[in-house]
Amino acid sequence: MPLSANNPDRKSWLHVDKNSDFPIQNIPFGVFLTRDDIITIGTRIGDTAIDLGALHQLGYFAEIPLTDDIFLQDTLNDFIADGRKTWRAVRNRIAKIFDAENNELKNNKHHKEIVLFRLDEIEMQLPVHIGDYTDFYSSIEHATNVGTMFRDPDNALLPNWLHIPVGYHGRSSSIIPSGIPIHRPQGQTLPADATEPVFGPSKLVDFELEMAFITTDANDLGEPIPITEAEEYIFGLVLLNDWSSRDIQKWEYVPLGPFLAKNFATSISPWIVTLDALEPYKVESPKPIKPQLKYLQYKGKKSYDINLEVAIQPKGAKEAVVSKSNFKYMYWNMVQQLAHHTVNGCPVNSGDMMGSGTISGPTPDSYGSMLELTWKGEKPLKMKDGSERKFINDNDTVIMRGYCEKDGTRIGFGEVSNKLLPVYSKK
Repeated sequence: MPLSANNPDRKSWLHVDKNSDFPIQNIPFGVFLTRDDIITIGTRIGDTAIDLGALHQLGYFAEIPLTDDIFLQDTLNDFIADGRKTWRAVRNRIAKIFDAENNELKNNKHHKEIVLFRLDEIEMQLPVHIGDYTDFYSSIEHATNVGTMFRDPDNALLPNWLHIPVGYHGRSSSIIPSGIPIHRPQGQTLPADATEPVFGPSKLVDFELEMAFITTDANDLGEPIPITEAEEYIFGLVLLNDWSSRDIQKWEYVPLGPFLAKNFATSISPWIVTLDALEPYKVESPKPIKPQLKYLQYKGKKSYDINLEVAIQPKGAKEAVVSKSNFKYMYWNMVQQLAHHTVNGCPVNSGDMMGSGTISGPTPDSYGSMLELTWKGEKPLKMKDGSERKFINDNDTVIMRGYCEKDGTRIGFGEVSNKLLPVYSKK
């Protein structure tokens, strides 16, 4: 099925600002609460949210074999489970409905009143029920920086790193959408020069600039996904902030890895941008430094040129951009991650989320965490209000944005923005 929705010459009869992340060539998918307190699956063009449940009930998807309630749900899981053929057909149809030359909805005032919403009339929700969450560690720059800090430059990468996409299983119950504040975590830490741990608030709360891909139902228990088929099971991507507590992590991560330092919050952007929409922005992955095993070898372009940035906004002050990076820097790409994840027969389900790991680039201003940007706090960052940051302060808001741009067309993710509140106190 052709990707007619990607036609760069297509214009919409809905207003779209020149620098919008959501032109008619994007057509992301999300879940929102409407002004009538109804949860629906929708999409977005410009600053207009579109109720796909209502659009379907009014007959606009009649030629596509969809169940009556496919968009009348509070998650995208069932729609994602229908597979890539359905995603592509629906996205192509939406592009046709909102094409500037198509009058079937454009001239129907009553239907438009039912289907279209201003952004201030909706409240975005978590787009999928995330049954399982895996976080990888796939940026060679990030792994090298961290290894240099905590070991030594000659042994920055552990022996397995160039052979497998390293990852761990995270906690899905604390994954939240943009806009939800989080609290500073508490836990055990080992103060400098101490021999016994203490309990208290983390002093080193950090962000991690990541992206994540959402999967469809992919395989049965025991069945690996070949790397040649992996893209068929990836629905789309979101921005991800994998909040971290560096002092808790340092004490707890040996021998089993992150635990309380990671599971207190993970934030994602609410609109899932499909792999189909990102097709024009494919680029080559970094060349392997060491030969990779056959099940991790692939052909063609499997990375994406996605510009990323992180800003910190202190309470009552203007934001300061502290990092500019790019998804294309990832050493291990998504098809390798999914192939490795399932090579042992681990089943992957609709709505599962796979985090890329911190995305750091080759220059100091492209690092994806405060740990690296300030080099363990030794080089504080200056904010617009004159204050300095070694890590994230209470009442700071961390904002991440991402977009692709090529030949005059921009496809973006919006943002994931969350405020860090003080330690939770029961009122």
